[in-house]
Amino acid sequence: MTSHHPDESLLQAYAIGNLGEPLALLVATHTALCPLCRNAVRDLESIAGTLLDDLSPTALSEDSLSSVLAQLDGRETAAASEASSPVAEGADTILPQPLRGYLGRRLSDLPWRQRGVVADVALFPDRKDFTTRLLRIRKGCRVPLHRHEGLELTLVLSGAFSDSQGHYLRGDIAVANSSVVHQPVADDDEDCICLAVTDAPVYLAGPIGRLLNFAFKY
Repeated sequence: MTSHHPDESLLQAYAIGNLGEPLALLVATHTALCPLCRNAVRDLESIAGTLLDDLSPTALSEDSLSSVLAQLDGRETAAASEASSPVAEGADTILPQPLRGYLGRRLSDLPWRQRGVVADVALFPDRKDFTTRLLRIRKGCRVPLHRHEGLELTLVLSGAFSDSQGHYLRGDIAVANSSVVHQPVADDDEDCICLAVTDAPVYLAGPIGRLLNFAFKY
């Protein structure tokens, strides 16, 4: 069972389709691992549907029905494909949907960039509003001390890590904001693989970190 969840406002925004793709992917992957949040989203969607039922009808374009049916057909095809051979194609079983389907290949086949004790893979590289990455922290190792300009959500997919705010296991979401300076450390037994989404830059902390930030800025 997961212990660290997204706050209710994030779940509400997800339920009504009001999240950008990176955050929506993270929340959807968390709900695949967390029955509590999955049920909460279903309840929120039900409430939203009830509210829509109370609205006055609006005229639709002539092709609205065919467009909706086409979308439903696409979802059914994707669901059938997932049910028939989700593992036969070589997908990692530690990755739940929709993340597994989005990546479309094994973790070992991704273009990891090694940066000290942390390796990363950039997702959604063309987006300017969020930075989204898969992270692999070497077991027993510490991430460099750093601070955040804005919000960071980190979902644990495999392994675990700890920081000054808690201990995070598979399915947990760690939340850091501009008030947080931390140094996550992976548990000793296995590498920690995470999905991290940030909406502002991250800077190294401490005297050496500030010097490196200045050097790489210029």
